[in-house]
Amino acid sequence: MQRRRFLSLLPLLPMLGGVPLARAGAAFEEGFDYRRLRQPLPAVREGGRIEVLDLFWYGCSHCHQLEPLLAAWQERRRKDVTLRHLPAVLGGNWSDHARAYFAAEALGVVERIHRPLFEAIHVKQQRLDGEDALAGFFAARGVPADEFRKVFRSFAVEGMLRQAAETTRRLGLDGVPALVVGGTWLTSPELTGTRERTLAVLDFLVDRARG
Repeated sequence: MQRRRFLSLLPLLPMLGGVPLARAGAAFEEGFDYRRLRQPLPAVREGGRIEVLDLFWYGCSHCHQLEPLLAAWQERRRKDVTLRHLPAVLGGNWSDHARAYFAAEALGVVERIHRPLFEAIHVKQQRLDGEDALAGFFAARGVPADEFRKVFRSFAVEGMLRQAAETTRRLGLDGVPALVVGGTWLTSPELTGTRERTLAVLDFLVDRARG
């Protein structure tokens, strides 16, 4: 923690009492724990819920570690939050991993694919780069390889890939995971320091987005 940030929190300590710093809204500082986007993203509001956009890459170990925590957080806030996953695109095999997610969406099998693909890469140490390897992974989970291949490089998936790359560029990302709340604020474990604090900042920003 930078010295200036620590000193800025000292006046708050007597007021916080037994409330953990990570759960106290006053402890979250713009520019450190989160930042306001210069160019807000369009955010979908469904039934008054706030959209949280989860930018990830299947090859990212930090994304793998955050995923189950984020899923549990979503379950707790399901009534007031819409969590939307979006694969970031920063070159290399990021594009094929993004295509795999969009193919899973198009085929209606995200629940069958999303966490297992993280687990296969980071726990089972499987090399899942390229269309052939990913087709085999989908086939092992009940999606015929020929159906996967038809969708993997389809016009629709290529369009979603371009949009994902543009969103990644627009946000100025050089790494993931990153989370955007209400199209306005961005936070990440890199900013907050821990995954747990990131979820507390998410709570704070969702409440802030509600006004």
